[in-house]
Amino acid sequence: MDRVAELQGEFLAATWETLYMVAFALTFGGLLGLAIGTTLYVTRSGGIAPSRIVNVVLNLLVNIFRPIPFILLAVGIQPFSRWLVGTGIGNTAAIVALVFGSAFGIGRIVEQNLVSTSPGVLEAARAMGAGRLRVIFTVLLPESFGPLVLGYAFAFVAIVDMTAVVGAIGGGGLGNLALTYGYRQFNPWVTWTAIAIVIVIVQLGQFAGNALARKALRR
Repeated sequence: MDRVAELQGEFLAATWETLYMVAFALTFGGLLGLAIGTTLYVTRSGGIAPSRIVNVVLNLLVNIFRPIPFILLAVGIQPFSRWLVGTGIGNTAAIVALVFGSAFGIGRIVEQNLVSTSPGVLEAARAMGAGRLRVIFTVLLPESFGPLVLGYAFAFVAIVDMTAVVGAIGGGGLGNLALTYGYRQFNPWVTWTAIAIVIVIVQLGQFAGNALARKALRR
């Protein structure tokens, strides 16, 4: 009975750790990714503010960091985490790795969704005298809001997946719980319960994203 109560406490703590790591990563990684993706779009040839140098450099960075397996990135970025937050292990360092790992992937998602915006709408806004920043924030991003929401829902699922391996740098969460109390102690009940909770989190996040995207696309 004591063991069951202990595991219930561990599940609650691990679920909370997963949720707040995902929330921080999606917020800050999402903002960085939005900046990266928007800059990639507006600086491309024929864009709102074309700049070959900026576009090439950003594309290079995205193409370098996006394919790196997250577990390798989390370990490799430890010196940067120690410089930034004072530690290279634990949940705080895991959040730094998650933000860094998600930002470039989200940036590419944002760029691809902005491409679907009708150039005619942007040209009309420019013809009416709107400046570049105004076009970006009042036309480009609002016009792409629905597809962007779907893109961020996809990123949410990917970030939840990434939290499963932050135990490599001392992070917690459901993935670490499944490995520590499930796989290593030959307890499949713990492993499959953690998997079930992750599935519920992912389904709720995807459902919320789909609902918000449908609402935005009806406007």
